Amino acid sequence: MLKSVEQTTQILLNLAPSEVANLKEGINFLRNKEDGKNYIIFKDGDTMQACKNLCKHQGGTFIKDIEDLDGRSVRCTKHNWKLDVSTMKYINPPDSFCQDELVIERDEENGLSLVELNPPNPWDTDPQTAQNLEVGEVQITYLTHACMDLKLGNKRMFFDPWLTGPAFARGWWLLHEPPSDWLERLCHADLIYISHMHSDHLSYPTLKKLCEKRPDVPIYVGKTERPVFWYLDKSGVKLTNINVVPFGIWQQVDEHLRFMILMDGVHPEMDTCIIVEYKGHKLLNTVDCTRPNGGKLPTNVDLMMSDFAGGASGFPMTFSGGKFTEEWKSQFIKTERKKLLNYKAQLVKDLNPCIYCPFAGYFVEAHPSDKYIKETNFKNNAAELNKLIGKISNVLTWTPKPGAMLDLGRLLKDPSDSNCIVDPPSGTKILKDSWDFGTYLNAISSTFEDEIFCYPDWIKEYFTWAGFKGYDLVIRMIETDENFVALSGGYNYLVDFLDLSFPTERPCREHPYEEISSRATVMRHVVKNGLLWDDLYIGFQTRLQRNPDIYHHQFWNHFQILLPTSPPDWDSFLEQERQDGVQAQKCSVM
Repeated sequence: MLKSVEQTTQILLNLAPSEVANLKEGINFLRNKEDGKNYIIFKDGDTMQACKNLCKHQGGTFIKDIEDLDGRSVRCTKHNWKLDVSTMKYINPPDSFCQDELVIERDEENGLSLVELNPPNPWDTDPQTAQNLEVGEVQITYLTHACMDLKLGNKRMFFDPWLTGPAFARGWWLLHEPPSDWLERLCHADLIYISHMHSDHLSYPTLKKLCEKRPDVPIYVGKTERPVFWYLDKSGVKLTNINVVPFGIWQQVDEHLRFMILMDGVHPEMDTCIIVEYKGHKLLNTVDCTRPNGGKLPTNVDLMMSDFAGGASGFPMTFSGGKFTEEWKSQFIKTERKKLLNYKAQLVKDLNPCIYCPFAGYFVEAHPSDKYIKETNFKNNAAELNKLIGKISNVLTWTPKPGAMLDLGRLLKDPSDSNCIVDPPSGTKILKDSWDFGTYLNAISSTFEDEIFCYPDWIKEYFTWAGFKGYDLVIRMIETDENFVALSGGYNYLVDFLDLSFPTERPCREHPYEEISSRATVMRHVVKNGLLWDDLYIGFQTRLQRNPDIYHHQFWNHFQILLPTSPPDWDSFLEQERQDGVQAQKCSVM
């Protein structure tokens, strides 16, 4: 019996023998009367499987899938993800995640119990008693987007410094003007935490300026499957003190300060969050995690920070054809942003921090050529979220401004003290109105006329390097100008991923098809440097059509996360192409 496994199990639901006998073949939805939680049991003869009725994507509830004729799948009410409960694998999107199963225990006397392996919370290891904080001892200053400057006793810690330049190639730009002394602040850091490799958190333009002054600044990242700094050598940024730490283990900084990095339950290969503890007081930063630490988080922390905005994807603004009318996009965005607001508000209520701060959502599609995205990619308002939190809980909230500072010691002594939060001086510039587009766009465009693109074989070389094949999908890639008009003289080609071939016409077989039009300057920049396609997709540098309207998880997951960590060997490619050209010229003379 699993009940004997120390303190790692928890009884979730007990069914009497008569209730077990009444379980029907196929899917059974059950509710625990004691705690109100819901479960699913799938019965197939004498075999049973069980899981929580909680979608692993974003915590939605499953209901019967009326399109399933076999009676094996359920559908999430939040995003229509479908789960095959006979295998506990998601079938839409395919090949994505597996639902965590519960252990079923049965005996004739007690009937049936569902058991969840429930290891101790890692942050409870070596618990610390909270000590009184003096005014000024712990101060949190917001700089911009996801960057916070934390004074913790005599140590300075920073989160995710994106403080200059664009993110996702050229698609995102900072909404807020960071304090003018941001670089000086960074240079005095005792440690910097970078949550993941997305460029609005891991900003190479920012780190380049930092390493020119202090290359040995200690930087800490989680031990994700995809290295956070996989692009470091290619970037030209010479940082010398990067520390990769395991998940769920306290990292002691000094007598009073420690931190613990945790993984995301949905994207453990790349996303992380962090708990910082000073003198027993916990600060929780869930950053961009879809389901931080699988939804298991400490309650009653002193300060909680999280993203809130939405709009961090090319879907659906960059899609066209079929249902993707402007009216459909508008309604979808409105609905999804509202869902996100409610989810974040409920999470804050459940965790019950002393104070909550929404951040990591202050970006804008500022370049004039992205006017359409800026006008259609509606994002949540931080003040609106905080207002919603105030309606359902007693949690204090803070809508930050660049340079604003929260004094945690003062707040804990008297939450009503108006000096707990000090806003920047009157007249301080809050919103950016210039972004130096030329400097960064010229660097991207410089790749456009690279010699490799003189040889059409670059297409085969690149997609062979990418290593994605054996999947029934055909894509057409079209190089475009700034306005997504097919580029005169640009490349327009097909890739069949079933056998990784490059046909001149679409195959005769029935096949899923996607048409991806990309700004040529950015696409060639991504190809030449072996970058992830986040720069194209999240950066709004594409326009997409697909038939049928299916999300191909394996394809996008590969090109957004799983590409090789070393770029293509373009030197060898060019050498071979030049040799072939010389040989061809000799043959034509003979």
